[in-house]
Amino acid sequence: MSSQLHVKFLKTMYKLVVDNFLAVAAMAAAATVFQRTSPEEVLAQARAVRPVHWLLALLVAAGVATLRRMRRPKDVYLVEYGCFRPKPCYRAPFATCKEHAHLMPYLVDEESVSFALRLLERSGLGEETCVPEAYHYMPPDRSLKASRDETELVIFSAVDDVFARSGVKPSEIDVLIVNCSIFTPTPVFADMVINRYKLRADVQNVNLSGMGCSAGMVSVGLAKNLLQVARPGTNVLIVSTEILSSQYYVGKERAMLLPNCLFRMGAAAMILSNSAERARFKLGRVVRTVTAARDHDYRCVFQEEDEQGNTGIRLSKDLATTAGHALKSNIAAFGPLVLPVSEQVLVAVSLLKRKLLSGRAKVRLYRPDFTTAFEHFCIHAGGRGVIDEVQHGLGLSDDDVEASRMTLHRFGNTSSSSVLYELAYIEAKGRMKKGDRVWMISFGAGFDCNSVSWECVKPATDADGPWADSVNRYPVQLPEIVKDI
Repeated sequence: MSSQLHVKFLKTMYKLVVDNFLAVAAMAAAATVFQRTSPEEVLAQARAVRPVHWLLALLVAAGVATLRRMRRPKDVYLVEYGCFRPKPCYRAPFATCKEHAHLMPYLVDEESVSFALRLLERSGLGEETCVPEAYHYMPPDRSLKASRDETELVIFSAVDDVFARSGVKPSEIDVLIVNCSIFTPTPVFADMVINRYKLRADVQNVNLSGMGCSAGMVSVGLAKNLLQVARPGTNVLIVSTEILSSQYYVGKERAMLLPNCLFRMGAAAMILSNSAERARFKLGRVVRTVTAARDHDYRCVFQEEDEQGNTGIRLSKDLATTAGHALKSNIAAFGPLVLPVSEQVLVAVSLLKRKLLSGRAKVRLYRPDFTTAFEHFCIHAGGRGVIDEVQHGLGLSDDDVEASRMTLHRFGNTSSSSVLYELAYIEAKGRMKKGDRVWMISFGAGFDCNSVSWECVKPATDADGPWADSVNRYPVQLPEIVKDI
C-alpha cells in the first residue's frame, strides 16, 4: 500500500512540475536573482530608469497585446441546448417489438425475427425507448406524410425547448444549420424551421444530409467557422435529428435489420454565439477525421437495396473495430491540442523508445490519460459495442462512460443528437461544475470520427430536460453479455 502511495505521489509531483514548467522556471530565476541582488539594489535600478522609457515599454506591451487579441479567432459559446422528450405513448418495450414482429410474418421470416429479438436483448437498450407513431402500425407507415409528422414533432419540440430555456427569440437567429442523414424532403428541414418560427428573411441556412450520426458535431464545426468571422453577437441555431418513419427495413438481411433494433426517435437543438452573454459552455477544440479513402471504411455504414429490392442501411459487423481505428486517427490530431504537457512528454518518450528499440524489443506505446484533460465524456450512443470499444481504447472507467450507457438504455441510438442527451444526463445528475471540461465523440457514415471539447461556464440551474421524469431511476445495472452477436 505504501509503495502505491509513493508512486501516486511521484506521478502527482511530476505532473505539477512539468505542466507548470514555465512558472517553476520563472520562480527559480527570480529566486536566483534575489539571492544575488538585494531588494534595495533592485529598487535603485528601477528608479534609475527614465519615466519615458517606462511609458514606451507600456505602450509596446499594450500594442503587442492588442495585436495578439485582434489576430486571435473569436471565442464561440454554447448559449443553451434542448432535447426532444418523447411521451410514454411512443414506447416500444421488448414485448411490443416481439408481438409486432410475429404479426408481420410476410415482412421477415422467423429466423430473422429471432435474430432481431436476441440483438435487442443484448443491445443495451431499455424498455422505455421510443419509436415514431408510424412504427406502431402493422405494417409500419413509411409514407411521406408519416415522416413529415415525425419531423415536425421532434424538431419543433427541441427548438421550442431551446428557445424557452435560453430566452433567445427567433428574430435573434442569424444562421440556421439543420442535419438529418437519410430523409431529406422538399422543402428541406431548414425551410420548415424558418416557416414555423418566422425567422428573418436574411437568415443564412444550411441543410446537411447523408453524414450519419456524426452530423451534429460536423454542424458545430461549421458553426464555429462561421461565428469566428461573423459580427459580434451573431447567433447560430443548430438542429440535429434522424427521421425513422420512412426508413423501416422490411427484408431479411441481418446486417440491415440492425438499424431497426438500435435507432430510436430523438432530436436536439443548440444555440451557439460569439458573444459570452448568456453563455453556458465555451467551445474548445474541434477535430474531424474522415477515413472514407479506405474502401472498407467507406462501406461500413452503407445505404443500399437487398436482393429483393428492399432499401435499408447495412451496418458492417466490423463497425466497432472501424470506429476504434477512426478514433485512433482522431486522437493523434486531437490529443496534442488538449492534453497537458506531462502527458504529451510521456507519449513522446514512448514513441522515441519504440523507434530506438525497433526490431530488438516490443515496446508498448504509452496510452495518455485523458481524465487529466476532461472531467466528463459524451461518447455517441451508437450501440453497446461502440461504447465498449471507445472505453477500452481510451482506458476509461465505468463512471466515465455512464452517461453514454444510460442514454443508450433510456433513449436508444438517437443518431447525431445522442451526445446532447448525454450532456443533459450529466447536468441532471448535478455533476457539472463551472470550469469542468467535456469531450464529445461522435461517429458517422463515411467513415467519420469527430471530437469536440467544451468548458462549462455556467452549470444548469435545474434538471428540467429530457431526463426530468427518469433521472432518479438511473444509473441501472445492465445485463452481462456472454457473447456478442
